[in-house]
Amino acid sequence: MLSILAAGSIFFPGLFLLSKRCLKHTPGLALSEGDATIVSARLVSSFQASMASLAGYIIASSCEDVIEDQHWLTSTYILFAVPYFVYDIYAMFLCYWHKLQVKGHEEEGGRPKPMGSEVASYLRREFLMVLHHVVMVTICFPVSVFWRQGKGDYFQGVMFMAELSTPSVCLGKILILYKKQHTLLHKVNGALMLVTFFVCRVLLFPYLYYAYSRYASIPLYTVPLVAPWQCNVGAFCLMAPQLYWFTLICRGAFRLFTGASRSRPPATLNKPDRGCCPGQGAPLPPPANGYSPVPHKADRETDTH
Repeated sequence: MLSILAAGSIFFPGLFLLSKRCLKHTPGLALSEGDATIVSARLVSSFQASMASLAGYIIASSCEDVIEDQHWLTSTYILFAVPYFVYDIYAMFLCYWHKLQVKGHEEEGGRPKPMGSEVASYLRREFLMVLHHVVMVTICFPVSVFWRQGKGDYFQGVMFMAELSTPSVCLGKILILYKKQHTLLHKVNGALMLVTFFVCRVLLFPYLYYAYSRYASIPLYTVPLVAPWQCNVGAFCLMAPQLYWFTLICRGAFRLFTGASRSRPPATLNKPDRGCCPGQGAPLPPPANGYSPVPHKADRETDTH
């Protein structure tokens, strides 16, 4: 167990540092420190999501009995992926900090803010995402590895596949970073994100109840009545933020496909957000997940891991 946790603790930060170094020093790219940090964080998130989705598919497709069948990959990947959520809290802060540095440079002549106030601001702005990651480590990890006692690997595999929506979210954030939010690629990616998020994160929990109703040969509406109360509470707590983020994505997608975001002046659309032009106002750092519901700030986004 400790060796797998150690492997994950080395792999994800190591992949982040390697990616950042390549993005900064590869000829033709040579990204700035801030851009390399942000893009690297998105690449690592996408890579983790791809691994989780593949692991989930292997597990779910190999379990015929949704309760009793077991697969070695279930607990192994949980142990390997837990350090990712710890790393990602720090990676999200680095992204937030670099964007604050740009804003501070443009608005205050480069005077840095105290680190303590920046951390507090980050925790306030990204409270839901940080809480989500903390819950994954402190509650979902012990429940999945110890409390289940080897039962329900099928359901765990299906939940891994919720990460299928993450690569499109990350690509959208990168496109927004480089002001490509009015391109066809961004629109196609936005539609893909909307569909995958709805299927993999919103419909996920009703499907889990449906799968158990078929297994137990009972009506779907009776499943919450016979399932352990811990399962119902856990499903509600995990589904609630997904519904909130999906609402933000829907509102952002509506603006994107109705052209509402184009109502802003052209000068605003062309502003760089990477600190290359002091004196031009930069937007506040975007929240970590999806699209902001505020029309005037249509370029904001959110992350879903």
